[in-house]
Amino acid sequence: MTSRLRPPRRQTEHAWFITGPLALCAIVVSLLLGVTVDPAIGELPLTLLLMVAMVVATMPTINIVVRRQALGILFTEIPLVVALYLLPPLSVVVAFTVATLVVQVRRRLLPAKFWFNVALAAAATSLATAVYHLLPQPGGVGPATWAVLMAAIATHMVVGLAAMAAVFTVVQGWPAGQEVIRAAPSMLLAGAVNLCIGLLVIIALEITPWAVLLFAGLAVAFALIYGSYAQFLRQHRTLSEMYELTKAISESGPEGNLIDVLLVRIRSLMQAEYATLWLPRQGRHPEVLLTAQEGKPGLLDSTPSPTALRDAAMVRQETVAVSQRLGGDPELRGALGSTAIKDVIVVPLRSGKAVIGTVEVANRLGDTNFFRSPDVPVFETVAAHAAVALENSRLVDRLRHDAYHDALTKLPNRRRILGALAEAVRIRAPGEVVALLLFDVDRLRQVNEALGHAAGDKVLVEVADRLRGCVPSAALVGRAGGDEFLVTMRLESAEAAVELAGQLREQIRDEMVFDSLTLDVDTAVGVVVHPDHGDAPATLLQRVDVAATAAKAVPGSVQLYTPALESRSLHRLGLAGDLRSALDNGELEVYYQPKVTLRDRRLIGVECLARWEHPTHGSVTPADFVAVAEHTGQLGRLTEFVLREGLRHSRDWAHGGQSLAVAVNLSARTLTDQHFPERVRELLEEYGVPAQLLTLEIPEAGVLDGTERPIPTLRRLRDLGVRLSVDDFGTGSSSLAHLRRLPVHEVKVDHSFVQGMATDPGDLAIVNAVVTLSQQFGLTVVAEGVESELTLELLQDIGCEVGQGFLFSRPLPFERLEAWFGAQIDPESISSSELPRLRVVP
Repeated sequence: MTSRLRPPRRQTEHAWFITGPLALCAIVVSLLLGVTVDPAIGELPLTLLLMVAMVVATMPTINIVVRRQALGILFTEIPLVVALYLLPPLSVVVAFTVATLVVQVRRRLLPAKFWFNVALAAAATSLATAVYHLLPQPGGVGPATWAVLMAAIATHMVVGLAAMAAVFTVVQGWPAGQEVIRAAPSMLLAGAVNLCIGLLVIIALEITPWAVLLFAGLAVAFALIYGSYAQFLRQHRTLSEMYELTKAISESGPEGNLIDVLLVRIRSLMQAEYATLWLPRQGRHPEVLLTAQEGKPGLLDSTPSPTALRDAAMVRQETVAVSQRLGGDPELRGALGSTAIKDVIVVPLRSGKAVIGTVEVANRLGDTNFFRSPDVPVFETVAAHAAVALENSRLVDRLRHDAYHDALTKLPNRRRILGALAEAVRIRAPGEVVALLLFDVDRLRQVNEALGHAAGDKVLVEVADRLRGCVPSAALVGRAGGDEFLVTMRLESAEAAVELAGQLREQIRDEMVFDSLTLDVDTAVGVVVHPDHGDAPATLLQRVDVAATAAKAVPGSVQLYTPALESRSLHRLGLAGDLRSALDNGELEVYYQPKVTLRDRRLIGVECLARWEHPTHGSVTPADFVAVAEHTGQLGRLTEFVLREGLRHSRDWAHGGQSLAVAVNLSARTLTDQHFPERVRELLEEYGVPAQLLTLEIPEAGVLDGTERPIPTLRRLRDLGVRLSVDDFGTGSSSLAHLRRLPVHEVKVDHSFVQGMATDPGDLAIVNAVVTLSQQFGLTVVAEGVESELTLELLQDIGCEVGQGFLFSRPLPFERLEAWFGAQIDPESISSSELPRLRVVP
C-alpha cells in the first residue's frame, strides 16, 4: 500500500521537517543496498514494465478526507510485491520512486507536498526492500517467501502511516495526526488484500508468464467495476448527506442557528473548504453574509470569493460555476485569479419566482479535486431545500415578531412588555426601582363612534409616536391593548416615576390635527414600581391597571398605586357572586328620598335608591354593587328590581289617595339596550301606573357623550310618556347647549355644586346659570344635596323649583317613609304666611 497526501492550505512549508529526514533515509538505505546486494540493478525492460504497472495501480483510488487533507488508498502494493520478488533492490526503489514522481507531476501539487510524497515513496520502498533482503531467502513461492514479502510490505505500510501522521501533526496539529491513526486499520486491511493479490500474481507467473494476460483482463474488469461502485458510493453518500441536511434543518431553531447548521452541512456534503450564504437586505431583515470554513469553529462574516460571482448569479438568476473541470465565464474565471479560490459554485436561492439571495461552495477539498458537472444538480437541490428552510425560518420570525408586537402601532405588546419587565426586575440594581406606567387614552370610544375607527387608529398611532419620541432612551414603550399604553424603565424612586408620568402626559396631550379636524386627547396615568408594589410582572401589570382606573376618576390625573385602591377592587370582585344570590333571594331593598317643591315644601315624588345590606360586609355602597352589576351582566335585573318596587309602591300610594311620582336611576349602559323601552311599557301596564308618574334619571355622561347613540332610546321612552331627567349635571364636560337636542324634561344639579353655594361664589354662579338656561329650555331643575336653610334660601332666590336632601329627609325604607308621610303637617292647617316645615322621622 502507498498513499497520497492532499496538501493543506496553510503552513505546508512545515512539511519539510518530515520530508528532509525521509529523503535522507531513502538515500542512505539505497546506498547501503547498492553496496551490499549484488546485483543491485536488474533488467531495464522488466523494470520499466513494473514501473508502468505501478503508475496504473495509482489510478483507481479510494479517498479518505481528513479535515482539509485527502488520504488515498492505492493498489501499488500489488506491483510492489511482484517487483520485490523479481527485481534487484535498487531497481525496485527506482521504479517505485519514478512512478510516484510521474503521478505527482500529473497531479500538479505544490512543491512541499510534491516532494513529501516522492520522499515518502523512496524512503518506504527502500526500507521495505532492505527488510526483504535482510531476511533469509528460502527460494520458491512457498509460505516462507510469503512471510518475507509480508514483512517487507508491512514495513512499507507502517513507514507510510507514520510519516503521514507526523506530517499531519506538524502541519495541522495533533488532532489531525490522531485522525490519520484512526484511519490506519482500513488502510492496513487494504494493504493486506493487495499483498495477497500480489502473491497470487507471483504464483501464477511462476507457473506461466502468460498469466499476466489474465491479470491484465482482471485489472480492466476491476477498474470498470470499481468505477461503477465508486459512483454508487458517491450517490449513497450524497443521499445520506441530503437526509442528514434535511433532518438538521427540521430540527434547527431560530434563523441564526439554522444558518449555522445549514452552512456546516452544505460544506460537508459538497466536500468544500468554504460554504457561504448571502441574503441581501430585505424589509426589516439586515444583509446576511456568513461563511462556514473547514477547520474553523463558528461562522465568518466574510468570504474569500469575489462579489462578482454572487452578483452574476442574482442578475442572471441562474447557477454560476467556475472551475478547471466546469469551465465557466472567462470574465468570472479571471476574477478568481487574484484570490485563493480554485473553483466555486454559486446557486441563487428562490422564493417563488423571486431570488432572495445566494448560497455558494468554494475550493473542493484536496488540491487535485475539483467540482464536476454531477455536483451542480446536487448543489442546486441543496439550495432549493435551503431556500425553503430560510423562508420558513423568516416566516416563523415574522410570526414571532407579530406575536410580540402590536400590528397597528408596531410597539411591543403586553407579552413583550411582561418579558422585558421580568428581565428588568431580575437584574435590578440596589438603590433603583423598576417603574411601570400605564397611559389610558380618554374618550377614544367617542372618537371611534363620531369619526370612525380609522380616526381612532390615527389617534392611537399618534399617541404611540409621541410616547416613543419623548420617553428617555432607556425606556421601553408598548401597547397593552385597546387604548392603553405601557412604559417601563429604571428610575431612582417612586416619586421620580410619578414626576416622569406627569411630564410624559403633558407632552403627549397637545392637540392632534387630522386633516381639517383638531382633537384634544388626554390620558389618565397609573404608576407602579418594583419592589414597592410587587415582584411578579403580572402583579405589577394588574396593579398599574388598578391605579389607572383610579386615575380616570379625576380626568387627566396621575395615580400612584396604593393597597387601598386594590382593596376596593378586590371588594367588588368578591361581591360579584353574592350579588346574583342577593337578587335571587330578595336581599336588596329600595329606599326612597322625598323630592319637594322649594317654595311651599310640598311633597311631589320620591327617588328610588337600591340598598344592600351584605351579611358579611355590611352595607355595600351603591357605587360598588352597581359597578359589579354592570360587569357581571346583572344590571338589567337590578334595574328591573328597582322599577318594580317603585311602581308597586306608586300604585299603592295612588290607591291610598296620594299620587306620587317615582324616579329611578339608570346606568348609561341601559340606554344601549333596545328592548328596555318595551320592558318599561310592560311594567307600567302591569302595575297600572300612569307613565307621567315615572321619571328615569340618566347620568350626564350617559346622555351627553358626544354621540347620537342614546337618542333613539330616549325618544322611545319619551313617546311612552315617561319623564326623563339628566342626573349629576355639571360633573361632566358638556355644555348647557347640548340639552337642547335631548328629549329630556328635567335637570338635576349635582350635590357638589349645591352644597358649595353658601361658601363658594363659583358654585353659586354655576347653579344660577343652570337654573336660568334650563328654565329657558322649558326644563324643570332639581337641586340635589340641600342640607341647610341658607342653601334653601339661595335656591329659592335664583328660582330653583324642586329639591331633595338631608334638610328634608334622608333616603328611607318603605316603612319609615310611611311614618314620615304621617308626621308631616297638613299644609291646609297652617296660615298662608307661615312656611311649612317637614318633620324628620327618627
